[in-house]
Amino acid sequence: MRALAVVLALSIACLAYAVPAVAQEGHPVKGSWIGKWDKNTVHGADVIVILNWDGDKITGMINPGTDNMVVKNASLNPDTWTVHLEADAKDKAGAIVTYVIEGKIENLAMANRSITGTWKTAKESGPFKISRQ
Repeated sequence: MRALAVVLALSIACLAYAVPAVAQEGHPVKGSWIGKWDKNTVHGADVIVILNWDGDKITGMINPGTDNMVVKNASLNPDTWTVHLEADAKDKAGAIVTYVIEGKIENLAMANRSITGTWKTAKESGPFKISRQ
């Protein structure tokens, strides 16, 4: 009977380690993200962010509507799970506007995790939340 209990305990332990392995999906920021950046008077509230990890750096595109912005600087701090993104766009007058987005990954273990934080430019800022699709 004791042998059966040991086998059962080892089986449960193996399953506990197997479930996280199945849930792993690569780099935590890689993927398509959809959400809102509130109070954005230049591009509107809806935002789509496509991020990639090439094994060395984070790259991507911010696409609020038709105004595509290439992510020019991105980082992830794995100690705090905070994300930093920077991208340039043009306002209606054609002037360059630099966006700085800083947020924290929430629900890291979930496939539909989100990044919540703030976005800012030299003239405005607001809350930011995107969820991975």
